[in-house]
Amino acid sequence: MNNKLGILVSSDRHIDHLIGITKAAYRAGKKVTIFLTNRAVLLTKNKKFTELEGLCHISLCSLCMESFKVDKPVPIVNEKDFGTQMRNVVIMKECDRYIVL
Repeated sequence: MNNKLGILVSSDRHIDHLIGITKAAYRAGKKVTIFLTNRAVLLTKNKKFTELEGLCHISLCSLCMESFKVDKPVPIVNEKDFGTQMRNVVIMKECDRYIVL
């Protein structure tokens, strides 16, 4: 096992669950990777979003960013981490556990 947890988030309603799951996995020694798609890209505007800094790696769907008019730069997300749904597929393949919020 590679000890990696992937999290797909498609809703903007579950920031507290996302933070809680990520913190718990991080404390358990898991490497966490998050992919934000659909309305989840709006989470980047939530003041709690930066609580994920240092706990995980975050990628976002750039098409959804455009659709929901979310501007760059996004706190705690590197420029190279904006991509297509193919990024989500890569995350799925790399992780031994994968959940959807």
